[in-house]
Amino acid sequence: MSLRRRIAAVAAGVLAAPLVSVALPSAPAFAHGYISSPPSRQAQCAAKTVSCGAIQWEPQSVEGPKGLRSCNGGVAHFAELNDNNKGWRVSNVGRTVTFNWVFTARHRTANYEYYVGGQRVANISGNNQQPPATVSHTVTLPSSGRQTVLAIWNIGDTANAFYSCVDVNAG
Repeated sequence: MSLRRRIAAVAAGVLAAPLVSVALPSAPAFAHGYISSPPSRQAQCAAKTVSCGAIQWEPQSVEGPKGLRSCNGGVAHFAELNDNNKGWRVSNVGRTVTFNWVFTARHRTANYEYYVGGQRVANISGNNQQPPATVSHTVTLPSSGRQTVLAIWNIGDTANAFYSCVDVNAG
């Protein structure tokens, strides 16, 4: 191949690269985090403990705007996470529970919030730092008995949060 043809081929490649990168569809984001133990509702779906839809393949993706108070984070195709009659397995725990988060993409963290019956029972600062791959929080529940704990991971560098519900029987 002549030098002139090589230069023309390289020039064509350089000029075409930006157009190709714009024209190709972008891959979906693989994100982000959920409570693995005691098993959250999405962890139960991923483990096939409970029969679920799309959430079984992406338990880490329950992401929605900050400020919501729903298990599905406002994501319509994860609505079954809000269904209290779905047959969620209830974990027997003490009044003090350690919740373990697992992250597939780690965002700077504003804070973590835990709610029972609409009342915030814990607020743990993330110091606007990127968390390690797993994080544990020990939370004291307000009472004994069956409860659904809504855990929220508020991201520090976006307007979104990740939502995770855990069904427990506190003794």
